[in-house]
Amino acid sequence: MKTSPLALAAALTTTLLSSTVHAFAPHARIGNAQLRSGSSRLVMKDYPKPNVEDTDNYRFAQSMSSSFQTTLKVQNESQKKKVAIIGGGLSGLACAKYLVDAGHIPTVYEARDVLGGKVSAWQDADGDWIETGLHIFFGAYPNMMNLFDELDIHDRLQWKIHQMIFAMQELPGEFTTFDFIPGIPAPFNFGLAILMNQKMLTFAEKLQTAPPLIPMLIEGQSFIDAQDELSVTEFMRKYGMPERINEEVFIAMAKALDFIDPDKLSMTVVLTAMNRFLNESNGLQMAFLDGNQPDRLCEPMKQHIESRGGKIILNAPVRKIVTKDDGTIDHLLLRSGEKIVADEYVSAMPVDIVKRMTPKQWQNMPYFRQFDELEGIPVINLHMWFDRKLKAVDHLCFSRSPLLSVYADMSVTCKEYADPDKSMLELVFAPCSPIAGGNTNWISKSDEEIIDATMGELARLFPTEIANDERWPATCNQGPKGQAKLIKYAVVKVPRSVYAAIPGRNKYRPSQTTPIPHFTMAGDWTSQKFLGSMEGAVLGGKLAAEVVANRALGNAEKPIKEIQQHIVKSAASHVAKEPIGVLGDGAIAFGGGAQLGKKNMDLLKEADPIQFADAEQYAAAS
Repeated sequence: MKTSPLALAAALTTTLLSSTVHAFAPHARIGNAQLRSGSSRLVMKDYPKPNVEDTDNYRFAQSMSSSFQTTLKVQNESQKKKVAIIGGGLSGLACAKYLVDAGHIPTVYEARDVLGGKVSAWQDADGDWIETGLHIFFGAYPNMMNLFDELDIHDRLQWKIHQMIFAMQELPGEFTTFDFIPGIPAPFNFGLAILMNQKMLTFAEKLQTAPPLIPMLIEGQSFIDAQDELSVTEFMRKYGMPERINEEVFIAMAKALDFIDPDKLSMTVVLTAMNRFLNESNGLQMAFLDGNQPDRLCEPMKQHIESRGGKIILNAPVRKIVTKDDGTIDHLLLRSGEKIVADEYVSAMPVDIVKRMTPKQWQNMPYFRQFDELEGIPVINLHMWFDRKLKAVDHLCFSRSPLLSVYADMSVTCKEYADPDKSMLELVFAPCSPIAGGNTNWISKSDEEIIDATMGELARLFPTEIANDERWPATCNQGPKGQAKLIKYAVVKVPRSVYAAIPGRNKYRPSQTTPIPHFTMAGDWTSQKFLGSMEGAVLGGKLAAEVVANRALGNAEKPIKEIQQHIVKSAASHVAKEPIGVLGDGAIAFGGGAQLGKKNMDLLKEADPIQFADAEQYAAAS
């Protein structure tokens, strides 16, 4: 007999209300002893791949992918297009992948010597991998999950237990969890996970959280989009949500989603994520890639593209988009002097780089002027190797720290980085600029200052393990029990990461269709519902491929997204100039992340001086 959702909800509510006082008293220890003690001899344990296919979003992603081999497939040689794609990040690679599936001939021109863009990685002198960011794969990433299926690489994902793990601010060294019980469908599994946890919110606070989310479940995307003008904090206060929900949950969620504090983050971002997690039973289950991203993710995409006639060219930075008198593209001029002529052109560059490359003839068009309202958010990714094992969990941890977003002990969570004797923590340092809600522009600080601040936070997270190390003054209050010392570190700065999802920005994200004939826009910052993320990058590339493939068949153009009237009015008076172009070489110059020495820090100061402004100077500049 099948139980109705309403009956199931009533049963869950009755059970919870009758047992809360006894079984789930405030601050009762939950979970297993290994999680509470953080056993230093934790053994990596992966879980079976969850059913991520049984959702409407996955079915739509799968149908869209299939269309490139059916309804969007070229029917004859005259429809086959030579396509030049600028940028070899996930969006550019996804665009090329789906274009070859449709029978076209794409060539990806990547400025750097490595693919992946913001998921790129490289090896240091010791052979250790340095990653641009700590990247987690969610069950609610339908286009990414579909891509893994198409490339037959699902076995490269290491799925973890369906759980969210938070460090306890008031109980240093301990963790608490949201546990998703197998067999309980969405949205009840999410509600039950929150209600079962008694360390973070009181029962009354949990009840106050639910009513503001009901319109999201009833109205869907229209309600979510309408909240873009409000920050998370403003939304909470508008709907009477307790302030402690911000402290206990939303700060951690905001920094994990977009590296921004909740008083600066658009509520649309949080609601978009929650809508996926509340509607998909396995949406919040997380997986780690089993190794470095260039080899384990980008390489299979590259092989797929090249095996079907496409090309990937590294170390091929574009100097200029050269236009004809009528504003259409004549060719791409590479720094090498080579001219690239194609039937179609796709930009898969980050928004900050596109703004530097926009031809003078395009600069008075409202479509391109709206880019002024978008900019990349700074973030820092840290790798920290210790001389022994730290107490850890085989999962992603939300630090709930003022300086750190999320972290993971990669020696425990990832096969390629496994080490039975020493820990390697990968941490996201955020917020690290005024635009993100911070008081300090950490991008401008030295690696040593950043690591010292982080060591202070780790001393709080691991109070009985981090040693008092004179090299790091922030550890000076550590007791004699702490023995773990830092033996190596890498600081990866990304001055312009995913677009800053501050309130009111969503309406300026452009359609993939542009007003320039045969020029299409890709990227996670373009208009698509999964925001700035790996999923958004793949979907942005797929949507761009759809525009090109549809055009090649002679069909009507996909529409250009409506542009705000104040942008339309001001565009005509804009003083157009020759494009600045990209200054310098290396990852930072092209919108990626890197370990920065003095030379590159000086170049960054010249090219992007706002990264070195204090909060007051930033406010004045804005």
